[in-house]
Amino acid sequence: MTTSSPRENKVEDSLDMEFDEEYVPYVPIKRRREEKFQKLLSQRRFPNQQNAGEIDEEVEDSHKAGPKANASLIDQAVEVKKQKMLEAKTDAEKKLEEEKAIMQAVSQRKLLASDRELAKGIIYTDSMTTTLAGRDMIGIAFTGSGKTLAFSLPLVMFALEEECKLPLIRGEGPIGMIRELARQTLESISTMTEYLMRDGFPKLRCLLCIGGISMSDQWHTISEGIHIVVATPGRLIDMLEKKKFNLDMCKFLCLDEADRMIDMGFEDDKQRQTLLYSATMPKKIQDFARSALVRPVIVNVGRAGAANLDVIQEVEYVKQETKIMYLLECLQKTPPPVLIFAENKNDVDDIHEYLLVKGVEAVAIHGGKSQEEREFAIRSFKEYKKDVLVASDVASKGLDFPDIQHVINYDMPKEIENYVHRIGRTGRSGRTGVATTFINMNCSEQILLDLKHLLKEAKQRVPPVLEALEDPLKDLTGGTNNVKTFGVTNDKHTNITNLNPKGCTFCGGLGHRISVCPKLDAQRRQQIGSISRGGAGERGGGEY
Repeated sequence: MTTSSPRENKVEDSLDMEFDEEYVPYVPIKRRREEKFQKLLSQRRFPNQQNAGEIDEEVEDSHKAGPKANASLIDQAVEVKKQKMLEAKTDAEKKLEEEKAIMQAVSQRKLLASDRELAKGIIYTDSMTTTLAGRDMIGIAFTGSGKTLAFSLPLVMFALEEECKLPLIRGEGPIGMIRELARQTLESISTMTEYLMRDGFPKLRCLLCIGGISMSDQWHTISEGIHIVVATPGRLIDMLEKKKFNLDMCKFLCLDEADRMIDMGFEDDKQRQTLLYSATMPKKIQDFARSALVRPVIVNVGRAGAANLDVIQEVEYVKQETKIMYLLECLQKTPPPVLIFAENKNDVDDIHEYLLVKGVEAVAIHGGKSQEEREFAIRSFKEYKKDVLVASDVASKGLDFPDIQHVINYDMPKEIENYVHRIGRTGRSGRTGVATTFINMNCSEQILLDLKHLLKEAKQRVPPVLEALEDPLKDLTGGTNNVKTFGVTNDKHTNITNLNPKGCTFCGGLGHRISVCPKLDAQRRQQIGSISRGGAGERGGGEY
């Protein structure tokens, strides 16, 4: 009998295991416990399933690792938030595209070009040749900054040069024209021409074209030849249609408050030097300026539509029924003269009567009064014979009362541009002024949001009633406010101001977008009304 060694026995055992089909490798205790636990768990989840293999497969599938299995819950939450932000950005982009389409629909192109220019395809690429620069110009500056002098002095020099070369005769002229609220501009130009005459220079004849005055009184000026015409749109159109004068020699055109003046074209097909000035110049007018002017010089002082920083703006919540009584208290803030603005004629008359009853020396102007009544009121106020002037918005643009210390807005206007022009009647020429504005529940939320943003921009106190208003544009704009200020550029294709994504590109209001712009909505209603009346639009001929 032979015996084998322990080593031989171990080799034989290993060979046997190699060919043993039923051999099961060793499984660690931890793994066996886990498998048993999973099996029990699957039996509780799927009690109706009989096939153990199916149960095991479903359990295995239910525990397969997902795409974010290796990411922490914090990382997954951050990723979900980013995804939501991307979706919101997409909505914002859609909104901006919609607004761009609206702007394209309401944009005005080549309104300073005549029908003949458009028909012949005449496009000017070089500035007009003059002894001066001859460049077209766009001037944007806050109210009371001296815009009137900036455009009237070059015109006087230009007309003086032409008169010295070859004096005008009967039927000739004008050489230059200014369209705006006209009487004040004429007074400043007349003062300059008088001083020039004292120094031996030729006399320059100026024609005033406004509603309410008889043109026969100025016929001697027309007959001798006109150097300068200062006009309001309605009366100017009337004079041109009646052929009292023509624009054959007109080489200098200035539109003050250009955003309200560019709705009239010109019939001549000759080039002229064009100047556009305004305190409020929204993107709609910027686009027009780039398309209509030739290599314009652009001077921008502050954001177009911003309030004058020399004006202290105070906003107070006053109930509608107590506003007229609260006026007496507000009048105690500063010495006279004081200017009070109201939205409609009836309020102007009521305030005027109330102040007279209370012993306040006051006068009033609005569109319902005759030209003589308006001129008397303005003259009395300027000569300090009256302490208070009550006016509608017709007096909020262009009139210069340098010593006004206080402006009171009896009500908030429907457009933020009118608010800027109203408070701009004080704080002029570097002086400090105060503007008090009454607000209440009768004001629309849109105009209050515009006012809120305007106050913040000017670093003014925002009352709690405005601070509590929710800003619907916060998520859309991200709080950005890209504005280029104090800039001068000679590039035709350079933006006057960068597009402010926080506000309306149509009117410049900071608290709403163009899709809900009240000014655009009012303009559309006016156009629809004009069409329904057969296209017979009204022409304003009055100055105030």
